[in-house]
Amino acid sequence: MDEVPADIEWRISDAPVAYDEALRFMEERAAAIRNGTMAECVWLLEHPPLFTAGTSADPAELTNPLHFPVHEAGRGGRYTYHGPGQRVGYVMLDLERRGRDIRRFVDALEGWMIATLADIGVSAHRADGRIGIWVGEGPDEKKIGALGVRIKRWVTLHGFAINVAPDLSHFAGIVPCGIAEYGVTSLAELGKQIPLAGVDACLKRSFGRFLNALERPCKES
Repeated sequence: MDEVPADIEWRISDAPVAYDEALRFMEERAAAIRNGTMAECVWLLEHPPLFTAGTSADPAELTNPLHFPVHEAGRGGRYTYHGPGQRVGYVMLDLERRGRDIRRFVDALEGWMIATLADIGVSAHRADGRIGIWVGEGPDEKKIGALGVRIKRWVTLHGFAINVAPDLSHFAGIVPCGIAEYGVTSLAELGKQIPLAGVDACLKRSFGRFLNALERPCKES
């Protein structure tokens, strides 16, 4: 069953999208959603190798030995890497319509990522005091997914990234999300050889549950 309502655009880009182009699209779509002239949108894509700096980014956490471009993202959070083999999802939804609850939105977004990874056969979880989605336990715990959002006139921008099969050495140019004590991993490193299209299918299957979660109060942590 298609889990995407007909009034939400489900957009997939096959070729890597320049970061500036993605920012421009999100800003324009968010304004159009607020004005009621265009539909809400989920955009799945890849970027060429780059780093993004959130509003809390600390320059000390950027070493960038590979000299990837660094973009001001305008979202919350710190430094994040994007590149080929990583599924990025930009989520442009109207919280005026779906409930003015930013915490609930973030909780639902995390739940969507966890449900998608479970569909692939990977047990993932939230971690108290740490942003992102994690796998493993104790010294083996690593980050497999990142998220950072912005809310503009109650329309959401930015979203999440799931490491499918990126070059993990590229993360060495930053302290990902300001967390130095833990490493990063990917589905490929965990032995899950799945194409991006397969991840997209899992995201689509669990999208309905994500929307439903926006209508329920999030669990107290």
